[in-house]
Amino acid sequence: MGVPKRLTDMQMRFAEFVVFGGVDGPMTQSEAAIAAGYSKARSRQEGSELMNPRLSPLVVQYVGSLREERIKKHQITYDTHLAELARLREAALKKNSFSAAVNAETNRGKAGGLYIERKIIKHGKLEDMSEQELEAKMKQILDDYAPILNVTPPTKKLSSKTPDKQPTQLKENKTTSNEELKLKDKHTPPETPTHQ
Repeated sequence: MGVPKRLTDMQMRFAEFVVFGGVDGPMTQSEAAIAAGYSKARSRQEGSELMNPRLSPLVVQYVGSLREERIKKHQITYDTHLAELARLREAALKKNSFSAAVNAETNRGKAGGLYIERKIIKHGKLEDMSEQELEAKMKQILDDYAPILNVTPPTKKLSSKTPDKQPTQLKENKTTSNEELKLKDKHTPPETPTHQ
């Protein structure tokens, strides 16, 4: 019998449905065969035969060319992506839609690698942690992310050598705050120098 020299209209419709889908989205070979006009009873077999390169080489070739065309049409490169975002930003600015312009510019920055998105997933509830556990966790977070935060964690250490001029309460009760010490110093009368 031989291979036909050109595609029939039904074969072309089948190939287009396989590549582009229908109004409801992508289609299987069987659904594409039914949509192209083939019998529902044989749709599964027809779809398989039409996509077999030995039985229907022209259909398979046409499907391949349609897929290549689709890829080229919708191909996204770095340069075209940035150019399109810039075009959208300019159009938004012309319409005084500043929110859309900012979004377009932010997306350009993300595509250009100017933004790094990080997410921290916490396990457990903060309410269930003790104060010491919270402080230890915060210290760990600050230590882990110090290179990107550029922050040094605060320390709450009192020196082991306490000068004699400090109030004795500081030596006994280490929970005295700096504000309490300042208030205490304000109300303590200054020592009067003795002349000899």
